[in-house]
Amino acid sequence: MGKHKRPGVWRSGRPSRRDTLVTTARAKRSCASLEETTDPPEPLLPPASRNQTKALEAQLLGGERTLKRRDVAAGVGVSLLSARKIWRAMGFPNLGDDDVAFTERDKDALQIVVTMVREGLLTEETAISVTRSIGQMTDRMAVWQIEALVEDLVVEHGISDAEARRAVVSELPNLIAPLEELLVYSYRRQLNAGIQRLAVRASEGLAASELGRDGGEDDAPLPLARAVGFADLVSYTSLSRRMNEKTLARLVQRFENICAEIISVGGGRLVKTIGDEVLFNCETPVAGAQISLALAEAMAADDFLPAARVAMVWGRVLSRLGDIYGPTVNLAARLTSLAQPGTVLIDSVTASALSNDDRFILTQLPVENVRGFGEIAPVLLERGKGKGLVVD
Repeated sequence: MGKHKRPGVWRSGRPSRRDTLVTTARAKRSCASLEETTDPPEPLLPPASRNQTKALEAQLLGGERTLKRRDVAAGVGVSLLSARKIWRAMGFPNLGDDDVAFTERDKDALQIVVTMVREGLLTEETAISVTRSIGQMTDRMAVWQIEALVEDLVVEHGISDAEARRAVVSELPNLIAPLEELLVYSYRRQLNAGIQRLAVRASEGLAASELGRDGGEDDAPLPLARAVGFADLVSYTSLSRRMNEKTLARLVQRFENICAEIISVGGGRLVKTIGDEVLFNCETPVAGAQISLALAEAMAADDFLPAARVAMVWGRVLSRLGDIYGPTVNLAARLTSLAQPGTVLIDSVTASALSNDDRFILTQLPVENVRGFGEIAPVLLERGKGKGLVVD
């Protein structure tokens, strides 16, 4: 797909308002050059007006800001302190008593949280935790989406980042409803997948995790059996110092996209990205091994990305706040730093779980002294029979 043309499936044949603006602006610049005028060229995409910005805010917030924080709290029948706890969990900034910053929709949202607590569906502590999850995830999602729209304007029209950020407001009104519908759809699908992963199949995974263990391991008391893996780009720090903003952004985006696709196809979950590193988990050691090998191979085959170090450990974890914790996670991180570029390391327990599977070749490496774990015998994981993961 080229930078300046998109297949007709995405757009109708009728030129968009944005395309018309671009054509008009280019024509004006052409005439101006013929007349040898010294006036600055008209921007390709004019920044949104104050009225457009105000209309977008009303669309997003459900109306104009007419309420103060005490009005909202009183309307729901809670103290200002309780209301502020919920707003802080959502990630909202602290406001003064005289700030007219809320709408009727803010009152409705606060009422939802308060009602769940009053009806005994959630404790206050759990309600705050659930609310914080929504606030943090939607904050990151909103920033991600805005950045994607800005990047689209920069690439499509050759304007600066600053110009794109001023113009993006006019692009948003027609996207809010479809994006919101996709959000609800995805949430329900992910919630169902989470129920299956964290509840329905938990006991099966714990039974499988006993293979190669004697019950005295540090992670034995933890509730979930998971294959935990890290993939870390080699020489990322030195590369990032030599790259300009656009090239670095392209590298990070390409790395995250490839990782997300492979982990998803392999049946895993991308827990988080940390700059040049991704953390993932999945329900079986075989799935973890397939994902790990596919990640190392994909980075090695990519002409733009550097190679990756990958490590995976099968053990037990604690899942909280959308993240995972425990010795299994820590050991996987330590093994990643020991791996050579383009290779995958596992520990001896994980190797035991994979030892009878001819899809994998296991090579015992010299014992290493690993911080926090003492002497560990890492095992090199390589592909055996079969194709492994197939990513379309």
